[in-house]
Amino acid sequence: MTKRPEEIALLAESGKLLAQVFRHLDRLDLIGMSTMQVNDLVDDLIVTELDARPASKGQYGYAYALNSSRNNVVCHGVPSPTELLQSGDIVNFDITLEKNGYIADSSKTYLVGEVSAPAKKLVQVTYEAMWKGINAVRPGARLGDVGHAIERHARRNGYSVVREYCGHGIGREMHEDPQVLHWGKPRTGLMLREGMVFTIEPMINQGRHTVHTEEDGWTVVTTDGQLSAQFEHTVAVTRNGVRVLTLRSDEKTVN
Repeated sequence: MTKRPEEIALLAESGKLLAQVFRHLDRLDLIGMSTMQVNDLVDDLIVTELDARPASKGQYGYAYALNSSRNNVVCHGVPSPTELLQSGDIVNFDITLEKNGYIADSSKTYLVGEVSAPAKKLVQVTYEAMWKGINAVRPGARLGDVGHAIERHARRNGYSVVREYCGHGIGREMHEDPQVLHWGKPRTGLMLREGMVFTIEPMINQGRHTVHTEEDGWTVVTTDGQLSAQFEHTVAVTRNGVRVLTLRSDEKTVN
């Protein structure tokens, strides 16, 4: 379950490349783009410019380089040439990248054009909640501490945490142990040790936490139709705390 320092170095290399993908997306004007256009751009960038592999492509029968989850879509949204991004949307792009056999996983929710104040608040609080979880990571802490920190921040702001999906260990495989729940009780669950690598990826809903999977077998939506947002980073437990392997150059730690 723990990784050797040389493995973490390779995971960090994958994470650095993945951060470059998001920096490229940051420069796009998403208004009017289809989610399939974004997918194709990301696919080409990963393969052609970064000499890496979109790790989600072909896994579990999935055909694309990313998930595009818009507005009330919680996760696993499938890119489409007919789904056009409009001013006022929020959209999460969840992207995985494999380099030298090691996988990094990250996601970011984008504000498209002029977004309403409630939607902006949801996105901001979700980002903060992810960081609350990240900041709880250190040797000797427990996974319940991570989940509790996330859920407490979401609830304080009037939101709910999706329970059907969680973070996960990651390395040569996309999904490894442990499962990282985004809710929990302090001082419960698996004790964290130096060398563990996993994702923290809370999905936070405006309304109820309940979700529904649509007929395509992939797209997960809120049951009440309200908005959902998500952020994700891949992190490693260090001797003294935590290292964010997918940190983007524009980011600073949020307390």
